[in-house]
Amino acid sequence: MDTGDTAFMLIATALVMLMTPGLALFYGGMVRSKNVLSTILQSFVCLGVVSIIWVVYGYSLAFGPDVNGMIGNLDWAGLAGVGLEPGKYSATIPHLLFCAFQLMFAVITPALITGTFAERVKFPAFLLFTVLWSTLVYLPVCHWVWGGGWISGHGGLDFAGGTVIHINSGAAALVAALVFGKRKGWGKESFHPHNLTMTMLGAGILWFGWFGFNAGSALSANGVAVNAFFTTQVATGAALLSWLIAEWITQGKPTTLGAASGAIAGLVAITPGAGFVGATSAVLIGLVAGALCYFAVLAKSRLGYDDALDVVGVHGVGGLWGALATGLFATTAVNAAGKDGLFFGNPQLLGIQAMDAFTTIAYSVVVTFIILKFVDLVIGLRVSEEEEVQGLDLTQHSEIGYSL
Repeated sequence: MDTGDTAFMLIATALVMLMTPGLALFYGGMVRSKNVLSTILQSFVCLGVVSIIWVVYGYSLAFGPDVNGMIGNLDWAGLAGVGLEPGKYSATIPHLLFCAFQLMFAVITPALITGTFAERVKFPAFLLFTVLWSTLVYLPVCHWVWGGGWISGHGGLDFAGGTVIHINSGAAALVAALVFGKRKGWGKESFHPHNLTMTMLGAGILWFGWFGFNAGSALSANGVAVNAFFTTQVATGAALLSWLIAEWITQGKPTTLGAASGAIAGLVAITPGAGFVGATSAVLIGLVAGALCYFAVLAKSRLGYDDALDVVGVHGVGGLWGALATGLFATTAVNAAGKDGLFFGNPQLLGIQAMDAFTTIAYSVVVTFIILKFVDLVIGLRVSEEEEVQGLDLTQHSEIGYSL
């Protein structure tokens, strides 16, 4: 065990944990004031629900010994054999620390989906959905990519979660938006964010935590971690500016929400390639991500689906672009454990990245649809029209966010 790597990964794990409360604030500021607490809670409660799943069976299914490239077995259920000695996935940090680091990824992924059905979901339905989606969608896809499954077996690259987290949650969010339907008054009434100060604070926390997300995925305090740290910063900055410029040209003024959304788009897009691409490539990835995700968000009104907090446009589209961009810009000059992409003489990688991404989308779409229909049958997904008008804070939790 290496004490430097262990210290680094403890910090990285704590940073990734902080991202979920950051997401709670980011989303909480974007809804109307009558739904601020319910929206924050939907993210925050994932820290509890997914942690229990992870200990009981989640880590074993995601990272346990492989079964036909599809899922892990239950040898590590209850974290049996997952101790303080280095394990299968790292020779320099305790196995339990790797488990903890991956837990934080599992926590934030279902929390991301909450942005699409914000302001209209029953809390019990959300809890059941989170358990089922984490079990039936997140754990298999995680195993495919990082746990020795079929995607890692044929050479697909996903450094820190472009496919596992962002494409996966973005595809699920699109299905959820269609199944839930539009919020009452959507397209007719004002749905402006009630507290952009809160949203900006959340965006800042997410940006800060993302260094643990990406640099920590090197699993060691080494040069690859440094590269991932730096590419994360410059891609995010480029996407922030790209979104603002696109917004400025299209709507006449840049906005604070645009700056926050652009930053998140850049963070999402660089995630799969952070440890595989160089700094210049990262800037290009960010510049495309900002404008691309901005226009993807604009398209939702034309396409007629109500993705409340733009999960599809930012995480789905941004994650897909990031996965494909990794197939374009990856280079073994940055990471010898990676592969060269199209622009470095290997067009095959782009095809692999595309196949992995679209297979994940298809799987997530189908299974998420089945889960949502089951939850609707058992509990009912959506609050009543009267409860939606009153707000979820009061009707679901008997609380109010502000007393003015």
